[in-house]
Amino acid sequence: MAENRKLKIDMLSKATSAPAQGVGSVFIEQKRLIEELGKDDFEVFLNKHSGKYDLYHVHSVNPQYYRILKKRNSICFVHFLPDTLEGSIKLPKWAFRLFKKYVTAFYQRAKEIVVVNPSFIDALVGFGIERERITYIPNFVSKEDFYQTSEEKKEEYREKYQLPKDKFVVLGVGQVQTRKGILDFIDISKKNPDMYFVWAGGFSFKNITDGYRELKKEMETKRDNLSFLGIRTRKEMNEIYNACDCFLLPSYNELFPMALLENCNISNPYIVRDLSLYKDILVGDYLKADDNEGFSLILRKLASDKDYYKKASVLSEMMSEKYSRENVYLLWKDYYKKVYAKYKKQD
Repeated sequence: MAENRKLKIDMLSKATSAPAQGVGSVFIEQKRLIEELGKDDFEVFLNKHSGKYDLYHVHSVNPQYYRILKKRNSICFVHFLPDTLEGSIKLPKWAFRLFKKYVTAFYQRAKEIVVVNPSFIDALVGFGIERERITYIPNFVSKEDFYQTSEEKKEEYREKYQLPKDKFVVLGVGQVQTRKGILDFIDISKKNPDMYFVWAGGFSFKNITDGYRELKKEMETKRDNLSFLGIRTRKEMNEIYNACDCFLLPSYNELFPMALLENCNISNPYIVRDLSLYKDILVGDYLKADDNEGFSLILRKLASDKDYYKKASVLSEMMSEKYSRENVYLLWKDYYKKVYAKYKKQD
């Protein structure tokens, strides 16, 4: 970069306005990443809208940010595709169609696009966005917030969250939505009465959540080996990950799940549904299944086979290293400077 000064970046986001959203976690992590590791290269501002900045980085699709995307140095962070909204929120069909059109137009308007999963790229090209305007930069999770604690602490956390000390504890994390596979999680708990299941997360979008009534009824049903902890803070979530033995994500539609990365920092094994979008982002021969019986078979093997459990833990450690804070920062540093240089030439 020819100019020997910090680049000024206005980050625009309302992603933390609804609690316990993965998009909000991504924003918190990425903003802090640039502020801390990039303190010599960048100066970060939040929701300034007006004024002269070198880059405008839009994190959420709020209408007040639509005009910002007209600027030549605008970046839009794509955390979801319009189709991935199905199973998350329930709106009248006409309203849902309108919202999907708005999201598509929002992305089309941006000068540059960053995706958290490379599987998004072809879909965005299908919207008429030039491939060269799209860049893949993965999510990451800070090891300062999510880290493995001692066995003594694990026992302490199990007592705190009323989890049995003598059972294999399976954790699910995320907003309570149909697409997250909550009903499957409940069914898997029924198939494995000798294990204990716990879900951390709640209704971030309240009664417009898809399947709200059915899911609320299921959550309020008392079960011997299943509990719902509701929405928790990041500090509490680190304790909960450490209190459990395994992470299960039966979601039918994901982006780049932050909860999975948080779990990997603790080194607990993880199991996901066999979705094509994971092939580009997960490492090694990761544990996956197509149905509830398949999930149950893997859980039983993890609970009974120490060597199998250890190998699965190593996969989590590999994920934690691959998506480390330092590695992802270098990608952002290079990207921001390239985008600035590209549009500076056009001035």
